[in-house]
Amino acid sequence: MKPFDKCHLCGGPLAAKTVEKIVRGGTDTAILHVEADVCEHCGERLYSEATVRKFEEIRRQLTGKETVGLVPVGCVYEVAQ
Repeated sequence: MKPFDKCHLCGGPLAAKTVEKIVRGGTDTAILHVEADVCEHCGERLYSEATVRKFEEIRRQLTGKETVGLVPVGCVYEVAQ
């Protein structure tokens, strides 16, 4: 059973989907593909407690530069103004 039957923001219907989530820690970023209940009306995402704990652990790893098990992909550049 889902914790919510409808979106807590707008009351719209929820659909289980695989979504892309960006997690930042320090100066590093990780991209995850995770399951979420997504509101079909407003796009709000609801994550399970286990998924949120995963976000927190990855953020901790990134902040501490503990990137074992994370695969580097490309480069990120900031444009100076």
